[in-house]
Amino acid sequence: MLGYFFSVVTAAAAFGYLVLVPLINYFRDPKGLRKYPTLSILSGISDLPFIYEAHKGFRSQTLLNAHKKHPVIRIGPNSLSFSKKEAIKDIYGHNTKCIKDTMYDVLAGTHYHLADVVDRPEHARKRKMLSSAYAIKNLEGWEHKVADVTSRLIKSFDDRCTEPLAAGDLPSPEDQTVDYRMWTNLFTVCAIANIGLSEDLGFLERGDDLVTSEGPDGTLKQVHFRECLHATAWAQSNLVWSYKWFETLVRISKLVSPTYRRKWGLNKDWDGIVRNRATTRFKRFQAGEKLNDFFSALLFDKYGGPNDLEWGEMVAEVSIMMNAGSDTTAIAMNNVMYLLLKNPRCLQNLREEIDGTLDEDEVVAPYDKVKHLPYLRACLDESMRLFPPTTFGLPRKTPPEGAAVVEEYIPGNTTVSISSYVAHRDADVFPDSEMYNPDRWMGEEGKNLQPFFIAFSAGARGCIGRNISYLEQMVLLASLLHRYEFALPHPEWEPTRRENFNLSPGPMPLKVWRRKCIEEA
Repeated sequence: MLGYFFSVVTAAAAFGYLVLVPLINYFRDPKGLRKYPTLSILSGISDLPFIYEAHKGFRSQTLLNAHKKHPVIRIGPNSLSFSKKEAIKDIYGHNTKCIKDTMYDVLAGTHYHLADVVDRPEHARKRKMLSSAYAIKNLEGWEHKVADVTSRLIKSFDDRCTEPLAAGDLPSPEDQTVDYRMWTNLFTVCAIANIGLSEDLGFLERGDDLVTSEGPDGTLKQVHFRECLHATAWAQSNLVWSYKWFETLVRISKLVSPTYRRKWGLNKDWDGIVRNRATTRFKRFQAGEKLNDFFSALLFDKYGGPNDLEWGEMVAEVSIMMNAGSDTTAIAMNNVMYLLLKNPRCLQNLREEIDGTLDEDEVVAPYDKVKHLPYLRACLDESMRLFPPTTFGLPRKTPPEGAAVVEEYIPGNTTVSISSYVAHRDADVFPDSEMYNPDRWMGEEGKNLQPFFIAFSAGARGCIGRNISYLEQMVLLASLLHRYEFALPHPEWEPTRRENFNLSPGPMPLKVWRRKCIEEA
């Protein structure tokens, strides 16, 4: 009898805490957020509807549809999504009063890295420490590393070339020898491992992403890099939107879902990949090797003095470098090739620009030759406009006293965001926004669009790695289009896409063959 009584009391308490309290707060409306339209009927009461949207796999598209009717949408009890271009400056600009949201605290490990650190002075310290490593002058000095990785990818593509496709024919399945999504991801992981850690992972020679993962006790095993990274993003991005309940939801998901148990296991393997990259590089330092890479910026300042960082902070910085430094650029590379193949006129214009710059016998495009090609840059930016690698609204939090967003006062400690996928489809800024049109970025009109281009975010917290991303994208795309022809499986073919934190496309099988003029050269 006593057990029954306690069960009833526990159930009543849970019902009150999970249902009644949120309902009371909704009707009390202490922040005045009830005036905003909601993403779903329950979004003002609970974060669970947004978690549901996350599981569906493309929440930014749902947001875009909602924002066609309303400039501000309430996506959670304490969270607002914006769509107007003015919100970019107010939320992310250099002089914004908004700070990084609680989400970054929730997902942080024992130590913060540059992308998740919330404290502004601490962020300034980290950015100062790493800015010299990411500076353009250093990137151009490391161009040879990108060129080396490019030459390795080209060798693998040469081995997979097929006979030219006859006009009007479709490629046979056996001739679709290149999964461009996979190969460009192998490329970016190898590139950032080389640039960041002076490590040769050998992915491009083997055609796989097997890598060593190291447990906390030092045990080693072989795992797949992409599978571990994407599983981590899938699991975290599904559940993180309820900050208070995230850890509880993680525990429940492990209990009730075999899929989640597997994903969280792969998350541990991802931590092991990062751990092994860091320990491997540090052992080389201890052995006396003097290497020119990003890791050196963690060890020493620009004057050669020791930074004396805690080991956990160094591992955290390696983690974000291997994550953000590989996946987003690979997604951008995949998308621009897809869009060019779907838009032959744009492909022809770009190829003419590249061929007019490179010698016929140049295999790897020198960065110095292609870095200022206007149409090449326009094709890349238009691709990242249409499909930003990181689509979700990077959440920020208003200061305790509140702040104005699009000339409207938003109460303190409220989560605010604007999705790049939504912002890049603002018809007032980007007419015919669903059309792939690189010409919009040309000349002065193109320069005027840059403040509204947030594929790399904006302001002081903008992506520190944008220069290395452009370096890799320009060199690889110019090299491949100069040397090869590509064909999609059929003209109407489209990739699958799933939004975690990034909008990740699925496999993209291509037929590849050597261009006739290049073969003759």
